[in-house]
Amino acid sequence: MLAPDDRLASETQSDNSERILIVEDDLLVATEMEATLCDAGFVVVGIATTGKEALQLARTECPILAVMDIRIAGDRDGIDTAFELFRSQGIRCIFASAHSDHDSRLRAQPAAPLGWLQKPYTMASLTEMVRGAVGELRGRPG
Repeated sequence: MLAPDDRLASETQSDNSERILIVEDDLLVATEMEATLCDAGFVVVGIATTGKEALQLARTECPILAVMDIRIAGDRDGIDTAFELFRSQGIRCIFASAHSDHDSRLRAQPAAPLGWLQKPYTMASLTEMVRGAVGELRGRPG
């Protein structure tokens, strides 16, 4: 049995261990995102550079949320990938991209995105947006 202080630490850790998938084909950006989100208490389940990798990782790792660039390597872009994640597994995303024009946002609507981060963005704004999105998904304030 856990002592009260240990229970509190365990509960705090589990509250902050939401699983996040990063879909970004720029390795430097992706590793900075991963380090920032891990430092903020999230569990990064992986970094995908293509839509195919993202779908495979999502199936095996069961993230609650994906942080998705729109322009990624491979034969499908981030919007198509986000739609497939949402359609097949109910996983919603935050788009973190330089491409957030009206047409892109309109095209992304069926994926029910939880937010848009315009590149270049700060790691603090990434963390804040992920916290808010996870809070919304969990039904509590971010």
